[in-house]
Amino acid sequence: MIEEVFSVKLPVEETLKLKRNRFNPPDITRSTKRISIVTGTHGDELEGQYVCYLLVKWLRENPTKIKGIVDIYPSMNPMGIDSINRLFPFYDVDLNRTFPGHTADFLPAQVASAIVETVRGSDFAIDIHASNIFLKELPQIRISRSNAHDLVPLAEKIGIDFIWVHDAVTVLESTFSHALNSVGTKTLVVEMGVGMRITKEYGQNLANGLLNFMAHVGIIDEPMRPCKTSISTQNSEVHFINASEAGIFIPTLEHNVMVSKGEKLGEIIDPLEGVIKESLLSPCDGLLFTIREYPVVYEGSLLARILENPFEVNE
Repeated sequence: MIEEVFSVKLPVEETLKLKRNRFNPPDITRSTKRISIVTGTHGDELEGQYVCYLLVKWLRENPTKIKGIVDIYPSMNPMGIDSINRLFPFYDVDLNRTFPGHTADFLPAQVASAIVETVRGSDFAIDIHASNIFLKELPQIRISRSNAHDLVPLAEKIGIDFIWVHDAVTVLESTFSHALNSVGTKTLVVEMGVGMRITKEYGQNLANGLLNFMAHVGIIDEPMRPCKTSISTQNSEVHFINASEAGIFIPTLEHNVMVSKGEKLGEIIDPLEGVIKESLLSPCDGLLFTIREYPVVYEGSLLARILENPFEVNE
């Protein structure tokens, strides 16, 4: 059932509307579990659109298997998606830096408040993001270290490639995931692919993983599939490789490969002089899980991330 959860009048006789598609069993009790799938917070992140489509399609085709409440929110920043704008249009602010928001604040904060209120009460939430247009990411779930004890076991049920347990920083306190975890909804952040694109393989794998997760927690009546082993950062270090020179970055490797210390990751070239300005070498043995997608780089631009000595968290 498609429901409007928030609306506000805009100039030129337009209306901003946030909608969800809800699926639920005929009988709902106090013990009925609820999950919210949220995406489209950044207007240039489209990977989650395909995941929502696949999940809605499965739920529509299998109504008798639905044992809990599934709320799907494909577009939390509809004006951003319509205008291909990462930020909240006209205000030029990052919606995922305005949570938990407030009804008496400016429009992006009102939208953030509405999202929190409509998702509040869910047992679980999945916050799906893509990368930006500059970087390509291996599908991963990002979890702050303070929530790792509760969230890593849940993330493992999705069978995603990579679980990044990271140290919390101040800016994370203004995100959707922090706001929902703070009010008792166990929230996982998924990052995958590249901005302004849809990677069908990633979307299909994540949709299958989310169905497996929902079966595990009793929201759908579906046999649980064996989980693919995930790599975790809990006992490993993530290395960031940044450019020391400006120019055009030409990678020599795809992401999602194991690299050796000293192996070439790519080169920064100067097309005017016809010279290599910098060769980028891996600082360690590990998993290359992020690679630069957009070729133009400047001093300090992030080119790659490598997980040193990855290990398996599942046997």
